[in-house]
Amino acid sequence: MEFITDSAKQTQKLAAKIIEEAAAKKTGGALVLALQGELGAGKTTFVQGLAKALGVKERILSPTFVIMKHFNILTFKRFSNFYHIDCYRIENPRELMELRFTKIVADPKNIVTIEWAEKIKKSLPEKTIWLKFEHRGEDERSIKISNG
Repeated sequence: MEFITDSAKQTQKLAAKIIEEAAAKKTGGALVLALQGELGAGKTTFVQGLAKALGVKERILSPTFVIMKHFNILTFKRFSNFYHIDCYRIENPRELMELRFTKIVADPKNIVTIEWAEKIKKSLPEKTIWLKFEHRGEDERSIKISNG
C-alpha cells in the first residue's frame, strides 16, 4: 500500500491513521514499525505524528545519539509504552540487545518505532510492519507500507 503526502502535517495525520489501524489488528508481541528512507525523507516527522496520536506530551526528536527513548502512552488502553529507536549509529544489531531490545519487542503492551530499521532487519519480529519513505519533490513524500 502506498500513500503520498504533501506536507509534514499530512505525514503526521497519516501516522495517526496507520497506528489506529495497526493497533486494531495487532496480535502477539509488541507492535513494531520499521521505518526506512534516506535522511530527511520524513521518518521522524511520521514518528512525531504517531506519538501525538498516542498522547505522548514530550517533544519527539530522533534519538540518534542515545539510540532509544521511552515514553508512556496515554490514549491507547491496550498499550502502555512507546519506544522510539534510531539505528543510524548502530554498527552491529547486538548493540541493541544491551538495551533489552528482545524483551521490548516481545511485550504486547509496547509500540516500537525504529528508524533505519534495515540495519537490524534480522533482529526484528516476523510481524514487523515496514514503512519505506521516499522524497517525491520539495514537500511531497511517498510512504509504502508492507508486512515482513
